[in-house]
Amino acid sequence: GRMCRATAMVDMTRELVRQAIDGAREAFSELMRASAPRQYAVATLILRDRSRAQDAVLEAFVSAWKGMAALRNPDAWDAWLHRLTTRACFHAVRREKRRRTVELHVVADPEQPANDDSVAKVVQRDLLERELSRLPMEQRAVIVLRFFADLPLDEVADILDIPIGTAKSRQHRGLEAMRASLDEAAAQESTTSMERVS
Repeated sequence: GRMCRATAMVDMTRELVRQAIDGAREAFSELMRASAPRQYAVATLILRDRSRAQDAVLEAFVSAWKGMAALRNPDAWDAWLHRLTTRACFHAVRREKRRRTVELHVVADPEQPANDDSVAKVVQRDLLERELSRLPMEQRAVIVLRFFADLPLDEVADILDIPIGTAKSRQHRGLEAMRASLDEAAAQESTTSMERVS
């Protein structure tokens, strides 16, 4: 069933990584195709800008290809690629310190019919992404890697090259700020709807 497929995927990825370490471009291209959507999602959430996210992912893949021989453990591919993508995001921000205003676009999955449930999910995701975008980049990177990329906190700390305690405090401060902001938005919403009633 599902476990067999997951194991087969891990084995296939491991084999592709081994081939890519040995310089096989086709294997690396296959790894890029498989990894790009997840890396792009992470970069988009960190940078809040689609074209900058694409540039960051491209930079990460170029770094990965150049540094492939340095990757000793094929099982470390995902974590290593997350690290390269996250670093590329920080590079992009440093390069464009002047550009401050960024639009956040949420696009519904065209495959799915827009029923009330999927509309509610898009609205909810939009709200979460808006709250996330208000956080400082250091906190945002921890939250994105921890909850959107679904990585354990020790791996997040490793990827960001920070102590686990720092990762924990950034996660805590980020979640607290998002929670406070969402509570405030909910309070304003209920006040507005009360005024409409009266």
